[in-house]
Amino acid sequence: MYRRPGDRLREMMPGTGARHTDFWALKDISFEVGKGETLSLVGPNGCGKSTLLQIVSGILQPTTGRVVTRGRIAALLELGAGFNPEFSGRENVYLNGEIMGLSRAEIDRAMPSIEGFAEIGEFIERPVKEYSSGMYVRLAFSTAIHVDPEILIVDEALAVGDAVFANRCVRKFEELRERKVTVLFVSHDLGLVKQLSDRAILLLNGHIAAHGKPSDVINRYIGLVLERQQAQAKKDDRLRASFRHGDGTSEIVGVEILNARGESAASIASGEPITVRVRSRFHAAKSDPMVGILIRTRIGMDVYGTNTRVEQVALGDFQPGDELVVDFRLECWLTPQQYTLTVATQNSDGTSHDWLDDAIAFEVVDTRVAAGVANLRAKVQWTVDRPDLSPTVRGEP
Repeated sequence: MYRRPGDRLREMMPGTGARHTDFWALKDISFEVGKGETLSLVGPNGCGKSTLLQIVSGILQPTTGRVVTRGRIAALLELGAGFNPEFSGRENVYLNGEIMGLSRAEIDRAMPSIEGFAEIGEFIERPVKEYSSGMYVRLAFSTAIHVDPEILIVDEALAVGDAVFANRCVRKFEELRERKVTVLFVSHDLGLVKQLSDRAILLLNGHIAAHGKPSDVINRYIGLVLERQQAQAKKDDRLRASFRHGDGTSEIVGVEILNARGESAASIASGEPITVRVRSRFHAAKSDPMVGILIRTRIGMDVYGTNTRVEQVALGDFQPGDELVVDFRLECWLTPQQYTLTVATQNSDGTSHDWLDDAIAFEVVDTRVAAGVANLRAKVQWTVDRPDLSPTVRGEP
């Protein structure tokens, strides 16, 4: 890397020393993935996950070392990569299939399945430049999995799909596992990583920080995130938020989510009893303030919110220097995905003392995937009528 564009030319002049510094996006990376195994890469943005997938796919060449792959690779990396925007969806399917080495007849046989999985209807005949991001990724993913790959590489492309498509993809991943297709994928959905992966790798600053069982690697990742948050909290006493406002009558000085054991947690099991603790300090005298919480999805959709006024709790009078701790106890019946917690202290008329948008993030994990945001704990009952049996066969799990 060069500090200035001109340094590149100066370095070429005789007698001039090096004017650049080396930056290794990946360093000392070594691992193997067996046939039919699913390996996930997790880690913060900028840690080298996408670069690693590009190297394995053959898009980038490693500066040192080598990558050995055996089998046909289908890669779904950047959105729409490999698609010609002027071609129709159908034409792009044929183009990608031929690049993968399939004959025209093989693509003809796969085309009905590709169209059915993508579910983009008549847009299959339209130029892909007219597609939404969701349509783009549905067609790209459908093409990638139907060209009969032996190795499938996916880089967070499923994040733009809706819940129905995401569930369909999960089922397809499980089918690929049964067919012994090797899968290497990047995801920030830690619940999905636990559900689909045989192993996981945690990348930090271009190095492998952890490698092993998905649950162990994810716990290590969450632990590192908490350590960084605590270190940052020591540097800055004021809580950080994506947006903060208020008149300053009181200040929120602490926010945490406690699990069923009373421990601060960033990962919560669906249905687990939790406590949301909000600690605030008053800078002016105030009577009957309110404290509220709001849970949102990672895309900003409101999921659940309440405050002390709604819960019919009167907090009383406060003087400057008083500290208030409010605990909201609830059972976290949310579906597995990432959420954020917004907190606020307010006047009785709803104006804010201190409002922190997305003060902390947390993950809900579960062994089962469900669409939407609420886990309504459905119970399934069924009845089977068979003429040759009496009475009716009934079942309940």
